[in-house]
Amino acid sequence: MKEAKALTITYLVQTSLASLNGSDKEADNISSIKKFTRGTEQYPYGSAQWVRRALRDQLANLGWELSEGVAANIAKGAATTRQLPDKYIDDDLFGFMGTEKGTDNQKGSATKRTSPVRVSPLVSLERYLGDLDFGTNYMSVAAGGTPNIFETEIHSGLYRGTVLIELDRVGAGEGFTQPLVAEERAKRVKALLAALKNLWSSGRQTRFLADISPKFIAAALLKVKNPVFLESVLPVNDGVHPGILAETVNDYKNEIIALVYGGRKELFKVLPEDTLALGDAFTTMESWIERHYQ
Repeated sequence: MKEAKALTITYLVQTSLASLNGSDKEADNISSIKKFTRGTEQYPYGSAQWVRRALRDQLANLGWELSEGVAANIAKGAATTRQLPDKYIDDDLFGFMGTEKGTDNQKGSATKRTSPVRVSPLVSLERYLGDLDFGTNYMSVAAGGTPNIFETEIHSGLYRGTVLIELDRVGAGEGFTQPLVAEERAKRVKALLAALKNLWSSGRQTRFLADISPKFIAAALLKVKNPVFLESVLPVNDGVHPGILAETVNDYKNEIIALVYGGRKELFKVLPEDTLALGDAFTTMESWIERHYQ
């Protein structure tokens, strides 16, 4: 476990009816969702920024103190955080970039920490079929106006996402004068696993409450930094295609230190034979992290 460089987790999310991640409006009375085009079809997705925000918010819900936003001290500079990764878990896991205004004849300076947590967009595996929810806002009626009619794009299906954690950079590297103690580094990675297990976004949840926590995961502890399952978790016959997973594992058998699958066995009728319950799979990953940082 000591030689591990990364932990990669590819996961599937099941939504019955959702409007996950808003996009620019295509019309004044239509609330759109983000979509990309493959061939002639459109597929919904949640942006990586949206997933990172959801993970960050879950860390706060789990009791972690987050770095507060700080306004830039240069013209047109972007707001950043306190940039204290030794103190704040989000500065450590998600990185930062800040600029400081120079004084007198001194040039300004820039500080950054590249995020050791890499996140893919949450991409739908099923195309958008043009479904819309019809709504009416009656708030203006009391003021003598007319009801405001609007529509919201909605979608149902499987979404796939991936997280890759650079274990050698959590609690170390940019922004640190010296690495955090091993126990604290393990604690932070396990907190991120808990945030992923309970993933939820507060956006667009008032009328379209959706569960985006994983329903299937394929995870590997690796000697290299490579999201090996990113394109290898695919649906088949109301389940997850076991052949592609087996082929992937065989291709990277020299790089994979440990492997685990976790899933809802009553939700997916076809799963790899050694698939654990989701809770057990996350517990297994926590044990990897403890042993890695010992």
